[in-house]
Amino acid sequence: MTPNKMMYRPGDALLIVDMQNDFCEGGALAVTGGQKLIPAINTESADADIAGALVIASRDWHPVDHCSFAAQGGPWPEHCIQDTPGAAFHPELELPSNTVKVSKGTAFDRDAYSAFDGTGLATFLQHRDISRVIVCGLAMDVCVRATVMDSLDAGFATCLLNKLTEPVAIDRRQTCRDELRAAGCEIVT
Repeated sequence: MTPNKMMYRPGDALLIVDMQNDFCEGGALAVTGGQKLIPAINTESADADIAGALVIASRDWHPVDHCSFAAQGGPWPEHCIQDTPGAAFHPELELPSNTVKVSKGTAFDRDAYSAFDGTGLATFLQHRDISRVIVCGLAMDVCVRATVMDSLDAGFATCLLNKLTEPVAIDRRQTCRDELRAAGCEIVT
């Protein structure tokens, strides 16, 4: 066994957050270092699938003129607009064929950072007898953080794959990690 290698089992869900073109280098809201995470995330998703764990991939799936866009008074540039190349999962991301895809931020007038926010994901995982959620993806200090917090609030044992996430603001990495650990998240290095 490799040190610090995540060991998956049935009852686990690997939740890959927002590995979309707009969040990787060259995208509308690129996170520095996002694309370099993909090979290791591919390995994790293959390992999880082989072990009988559930693989889930969340995505921002915004309508045109979404409330989070700067033109509508929101904090972000236009990104991840439904059915555009920017909203697509990165082409190098290799998801198992049975990956569950979760779309968030789909309402015109409401934003959603967490993969659990308005998606029914917690109920779905409970019905599938999932007890542990392992999280990776983008961005650590925004959607990953919100997803981890909601996973914990829903009662799941929750782990963050620390080396498989990057923050929007590099100076928030340690603060975010400390906050998630204090909330009960296991930080896997």
